Amino acid sequence: MSATATSAGTFKLGGDIEVTRLGFGAMRITGDGIWGPPKDRDAAIAVLKRLPELGVDLIDTADAYGPEDSENLIHEALHPFDGIHVATKGGFTRHGPGIWAEVGRPEYLRQCCLMSLRRLGVETIDLWQLHRIDPKVPREEQFGLMKELQDEGKVRHLGLSEVSVEEIKAAQEVFDVATVQNLYNLTNRQADDVLDYCEPQGIGFTPWFPLAAGELAEPGGAVAEIAAAHDASPQPGDAADSRYKLSRAPRGEHRGCTTQAHDR
Repeated sequence: MSATATSAGTFKLGGDIEVTRLGFGAMRITGDGIWGPPKDRDAAIAVLKRLPELGVDLIDTADAYGPEDSENLIHEALHPFDGIHVATKGGFTRHGPGIWAEVGRPEYLRQCCLMSLRRLGVETIDLWQLHRIDPKVPREEQFGLMKELQDEGKVRHLGLSEVSVEEIKAAQEVFDVATVQNLYNLTNRQADDVLDYCEPQGIGFTPWFPLAAGELAEPGGAVAEIAAAHDASPQPGDAADSRYKLSRAPRGEHRGCTTQAHDR
């Protein structure tokens, strides 16, 4: 019998939404450069439909993935999301394959949330995350808009992406930070201080790029070497991309980790 996400244990998102630690990152169900629809649409839908069978109950996406394509595919495959929680993000504009630009104006962030609600077909988004803090807009304005969305019932919990400890503390002055999503993997621990801060705070830490787009699982890669030593597969599971809420170990020491994966 193959392992499922349930073997990774659970985590209470925002303190009240219990999800399996092994979730699904839905960035790569889009086209090349995270632009446009996937080359094999039927395969993308099949991957999404497989998730409940594998015990995955948390999907992480963003309006910028496609843009829009990822959210649309998730809605088509899994709505009305019985037992599935969908987290999404806003705050990036797209100008072509691989091109990303932050826009944190409050009116734009509000539009991001409203359009995600429409595409996903829900009245409340379980977790809405600021994809990046826009340095051109006072962060207090961006955080304030997020709190407004929560107070209006449009989102249940709020999160941040690619932030420092100081930025998390600034956001906590405005709203309860449920999750932080930063670059983190076996060979890149630049967010160690952020993880150290999040753990005692009960903030979910979601590392993006956990397998370095597959490089760490390739022959000679860190994950491949660990897997070989334990007679295991270097891939996290059936699903195309996965993302870890890490059970951390010191460098060079392997312990079970859980994930959902994006590159951004």
